[in-house]
Amino acid sequence: MKPKILISACLMGENVKYDGGNNALHVKRVAQWQEEGVLVALCPEVLGGLSIPRLPSEVVYGSFRVVNSAGEEVTDAFEKGALEALRIAKEEGAVMAILKARSPSCGKGVIYDGTFSHTKVNDSGVACKALQSAGIAVFSEEELEEAEAFWKRKVF
Repeated sequence: MKPKILISACLMGENVKYDGGNNALHVKRVAQWQEEGVLVALCPEVLGGLSIPRLPSEVVYGSFRVVNSAGEEVTDAFEKGALEALRIAKEEGAVMAILKARSPSCGKGVIYDGTFSHTKVNDSGVACKALQSAGIAVFSEEELEEAEAFWKRKVF
């Protein structure tokens, strides 16, 4: 099986963001990977059963809880989506993931603190943590050079 790269669906131009939009990347390397058939696009929040559009959510810093901007607990959907993303990663033979920075599911290293005040904290999103704990290297779209270097070392 050819190794694969998971990528946040919003980065591929799919309208899966909380507001119904996307964060499409227009980067040559990502386009090449797509042409090579190694990208597997997914959105853990949608996989977890959340709608499009939906209220924005944040991880409550220092806890395992995720709440939306109305104060409703959505932790179960985030955990379900993370487990489904992990299942797909294993099924597809993913060795790395490129995920949306600062997302409550996909953010790596920096996310918002759960107060909806735009305060950033050093933490990672629910799906990011699940993938990392399974040994899958995770990069944000802001780390594409590092992702490409990892891919070259891992695959070639």
